[in-house]
Amino acid sequence: MNMPFYVAPEQLMKDRADFAQKGIARGRSMAAVEFADGIMLCAENPSRNLRKISEIYDRIAFAGVGRYNEYDQLRIAGIRHADMKGFTYSRDDVDAQALANQYAQMLGSIFTHETKPLEVEILVAAVGYERDGDRMFHIRYDGSVSDEDGFAVLGGEAEAIRGRLGEAYADSMDASAALKAAVGALAGTERTLGSDELEVAVLDRADGGRCFRRLENGDITELLGS
Repeated sequence: MNMPFYVAPEQLMKDRADFAQKGIARGRSMAAVEFADGIMLCAENPSRNLRKISEIYDRIAFAGVGRYNEYDQLRIAGIRHADMKGFTYSRDDVDAQALANQYAQMLGSIFTHETKPLEVEILVAAVGYERDGDRMFHIRYDGSVSDEDGFAVLGGEAEAIRGRLGEAYADSMDASAALKAAVGALAGTERTLGSDELEVAVLDRADGGRCFRRLENGDITELLGS
């Protein structure tokens, strides 16, 4: 009779975390920056079809890095959850924190119980009617959640990008300054990123109902040049 192979729980969790982190690090990063009128979301992404940033609900956006098919499944699940809650109760009852908690439970359960963890990090961002109501929740592959203030960075080289973005960030930034700070942090000092290499969207509280707006190449170029 063969003896079952034993792996210490601590080693098993470490191996899963290392596996997920390596998968995430192979992808390109994204950054979100709060500014006076909302939240700027910027990802290094030359594809016009495989989106990292999407709308979840009226005032809520989703961003993911890592394996596209995995975070896209999470995006779809979030849209369904928000639509069902808004239809059953009220549109005002759909909030980013509840959605982030749902994602955290899902990712945590998969990380703990499944053989392979999801190789993703996601961001749930919501713009409030006033700036004090802005929220950004960073959910990692293991289900851990952090409430980000001012800016958030997901993906490979996150620490280096976060350091550069921290130096450039200021509370009083407008949309142009927020985008420049995000792009500069993603690019670093040794390269530049053009509008055709970027995916950019904004949650603009001034838009009223649906606040999510995707920026085209011309809009990105104009903001970077102003």
